[in-house]
Amino acid sequence: MAGNNGKFIWYELMTGDPKAAETFYQNVVGWKTTDSGMADRSYTIIHAGETQMGGILGTPPQAAGTPPNWSGYVGVDDVDAFAGRVKHAGGALIYGPEDIPAVGRFAVVSDPGGAMFVLFHGSSDMQPVTPPPNAPGRVGWHELMAADGEKAWEFYSSLFGWKKLDAMDMGPMGKYQLFATGEDMDGGMLTKPPEIPHPFWLFYFNVDAVDAAAERVKANGGKIRMGPAEVPGGTWILQCLDPQGAVFALMSPKR
Repeated sequence: MAGNNGKFIWYELMTGDPKAAETFYQNVVGWKTTDSGMADRSYTIIHAGETQMGGILGTPPQAAGTPPNWSGYVGVDDVDAFAGRVKHAGGALIYGPEDIPAVGRFAVVSDPGGAMFVLFHGSSDMQPVTPPPNAPGRVGWHELMAADGEKAWEFYSSLFGWKKLDAMDMGPMGKYQLFATGEDMDGGMLTKPPEIPHPFWLFYFNVDAVDAAAERVKANGGKIRMGPAEVPGGTWILQCLDPQGAVFALMSPKR
């Protein structure tokens, strides 16, 4: 896992209707899905092309009442140690650490502002071969709507060693801090606007073209929250809700 330390390595949807969500994202993003085959839980694996990149599960009893949401798994070499570091830095341990037999160890945590993410260490030391982040169906961008953008940057950079890149002036919305978890820029964070009630991580899935994707979202029961909009660099984005209410985003170089 050394090569994955501090990087997003998995994306997971927790929802009240996993089968409906599976169909929705198959139709909108083009993912293939398979059953995980785990004996102790129902879990669907998401494939972007031939690559496993995430999963879908029903809301477990211990999370009853939690709205549907996407979470990102960040690879670490010691889940327990990093969970302790999260708490020491003002974050919270929400669940775990716990083992998934033959898969790995995880802990659900939150940053000091309340945005949740997952710490993970796999049982195997083999490094997966992954396509480039602009490949269809992959996550092309990671965006944190933070309680306080500057404090969030201090937390994540100290915890994972993320690299600080340029910052963009967003006017009344403040500063948008770009960052890299590895060699290439792959995310940004900002202080959330007042109309967004809770801090959260937003994940942008690559699609063929955003106008066509917007029509697929609406035709399959989802909603468009924002866009299509062009962002610096010429990429087009959409921010959306799936039919169960989970927030996600789509991106493409083509409108």
